[in-house]
Amino acid sequence: MQAAAAALAEAGCTLLDPVWTEQADCVVLPVRLEERSPELALALALARPDARLLGGAVSPGAAARARAAGFALRDYMQWEELALLNAIPTAEGCLALLLDGRRTTLWDSDLLLLGYGRVGQAIGRRLLALGVRVTAVDGNPARRAAARADGCRAPAAEQLAAAAQGADTVVNTVPAPLLDESLLARLAPGARVIELAGHGAADAEAAARLGIQLIPAPGLPGKCAPVTAGRFIARAVLSILNQAEQEERR
Repeated sequence: MQAAAAALAEAGCTLLDPVWTEQADCVVLPVRLEERSPELALALALARPDARLLGGAVSPGAAARARAAGFALRDYMQWEELALLNAIPTAEGCLALLLDGRRTTLWDSDLLLLGYGRVGQAIGRRLLALGVRVTAVDGNPARRAAARADGCRAPAAEQLAAAAQGADTVVNTVPAPLLDESLLARLAPGARVIELAGHGAADAEAAARLGIQLIPAPGLPGKCAPVTAGRFIARAVLSILNQAEQEERR
């Protein structure tokens, strides 16, 4: 967020100390904005009624709390441009995790990739360029076609159990409980699972019982490339504000 603030200042925005929130035309709130986030409470208490409130990864509770206070809280993480760009540092961070502690090359290895959306595509294409044999499983036919076009094996979602059999490296990008005990039990003993989709997508207790190395890795852009991630947020904020101004002029 510091990097985002610096980029907004470079773009000509005037930054105010939070105590002067009531003077702000726009209040940019942090990523992972929850209902009880102190930043949200401060903004709702001090912001002008006509101020624009923007937050990142806004929870339903946070959005409801803002609506109850009379504010339309916009989620800049839903901005398509930001979502596409954020896939880049996510993919690079994932590669770093895959390389960490390895005793063999990624080249000539096999990897199971769950999901071939924005993040999955960014990861898959980089792995393919490194000589990894990627099996990408996605329930969406168009994304499966994209995976095949890129050079991945792309079985249907119904074949996930078969694809997982004996796999020693898995990257999950799907925010759904795909990695339950039955699926984890199909992996090779000591398999590594990099969990990019957030809390609850993998059964951590089952992974521990089965000896599966589960590596939770949420928020990789901010952890691996905070300056770049902040610039992307600033870019999204400016795009949202410019679009809002254009709509008001019509």
